[in-house]
Amino acid sequence: MSADPAPDRADHHDPYTGFPPGFFARDDERPDADFYGPPRLVTHIDDAATAAVGDLYAELGIDGSARAPRRVLDLMSSWVSHFRTPPAELVVLGMNADELAANPAATERVVHDLNADPRLPLPDDDVDAAVCCVSIDYLTRPIEVLAEVGRVLRPGGTLAVTFSDRCFPTKAVRGWLLTDDAQHGTIVAELVRRTGRFTEPVVELRTEPGVGDPLYAVVATAR
Repeated sequence: MSADPAPDRADHHDPYTGFPPGFFARDDERPDADFYGPPRLVTHIDDAATAAVGDLYAELGIDGSARAPRRVLDLMSSWVSHFRTPPAELVVLGMNADELAANPAATERVVHDLNADPRLPLPDDDVDAAVCCVSIDYLTRPIEVLAEVGRVLRPGGTLAVTFSDRCFPTKAVRGWLLTDDAQHGTIVAELVRRTGRFTEPVVELRTEPGVGDPLYAVVATAR
């Protein structure tokens, strides 16, 4: 099974080879800026799953409880970044300026559409960690975005991608909607792996099975 290459990709350089045609298409292909224009100051996972995200960040040593100050990038962010204790520097990158402005943990705010341009407006080796919480399923070019994360991470920096079973179904890619939670972990790990910039990703369920919203994590280290 081969993927449906984008028009500007040569087949022999296509990082998506092997994914089914239309896997990264969406039911609503209107510009994301239209959909995400109105601010949504809501949380998308329950309290236990939210706490599991904060616990993960603390366990990884990337929040404000770490021994050394940390500069962290929060991708596809909103008004909440889920840190129990915010890091010394938190760059929040998202689609809605009002949501980012309402994020009390942020020290730097960047409005940027990663589906329109997967390049991150940050220099090489700029951050100690990068996180992406319950948003990876909206990326139409996730390998390019994750490769950019590998570029802006300092060597040995941490990537933590978390996801649950909730989403905006018209904006999530079709391949995500047609697969289950266990397969989602496999998909995210493969996307990380294909960048060539990280150690082997580890997939883990971080919440109690069958109780509330599940919270899965995929964690890898920048080479």
